[in-house]
Amino acid sequence: MSFKTNRATGPFPRLSGLSLLGFSGVEAASFLQAQTMNDVRSLAIGNWQWNGWLNAKGRVICLCALLRRSEDEFIAVLLDYPADELQLLLQRFVFRTKVRMQCITDLVPAADLAPDERELARHQAEGDRESGWRLDFSGNAVRRHLLLLPETSPGLSAESPEASTSWWNADLAHGLPRLGPDQREAWTPQMLSLDRLHAFSLRKGCYPGQEIVARTHYLGQARRGLTRVTGEGLKPGAALTDEHGGAFGSIICIAPDARHALAVVQLDKQLPTAWIGDQSVALPEFLDGLQRPM
Repeated sequence: MSFKTNRATGPFPRLSGLSLLGFSGVEAASFLQAQTMNDVRSLAIGNWQWNGWLNAKGRVICLCALLRRSEDEFIAVLLDYPADELQLLLQRFVFRTKVRMQCITDLVPAADLAPDERELARHQAEGDRESGWRLDFSGNAVRRHLLLLPETSPGLSAESPEASTSWWNADLAHGLPRLGPDQREAWTPQMLSLDRLHAFSLRKGCYPGQEIVARTHYLGQARRGLTRVTGEGLKPGAALTDEHGGAFGSIICIAPDARHALAVVQLDKQLPTAWIGDQSVALPEFLDGLQRPM
């Protein structure tokens, strides 16, 4: 299903931190199935899923929204990881596989923070090569769409600090990690609570890091997970402590306003508040509804 960007007035501010890597060829699906942590074969044409790449030790290299736009074509919307760097990393595993990777530079990620009501399911996308694509990034309490628009699209506007902050706040409130360079290959999918987003599969078969992921799940060895943090002046790496001063986690990413963050914590600590130094911070529950499919 296509949408016509010239019917929308915008403005649609550009979003930084996102890059696009395309996969095409008769073996594109099998290549992605073998290399990524989610079940690509279950992904229907016109649908998208949360997915990502792990290293051999089961640590998350990067996360993405993976869109299947045809039988043999995919777009990975990479979160905080340059497409050209991932292309070089994955090229080592192509061998004789009939797949082509290409950084997509003719589409611009942009935010629609006041989208119209649509009949599509949240894991479905609409678009085409000429008009671009629309992915519903809504949760149960937040409505927003990610647009992948041609540079000449009406309504496409410059990056907006307010829009970027709103977008990041929604990501973090729903438990979607935004991993900077210092957080790459540091955490397993379970430590990032990516099961909440249906972002990895335990049944799809082998992929890099799959043995670690499966063992952690089936032996019940996941002792750390993600929590939401709200407060003032939050900083990456800040230690969270309980009322007795015992450290039980640390912040891994923050929104641009430094008031919203995610932290990896010990799962046996179920606290409504914590401390960073002598400052009290809240640990609210995650918002629901960003998992794909629902």
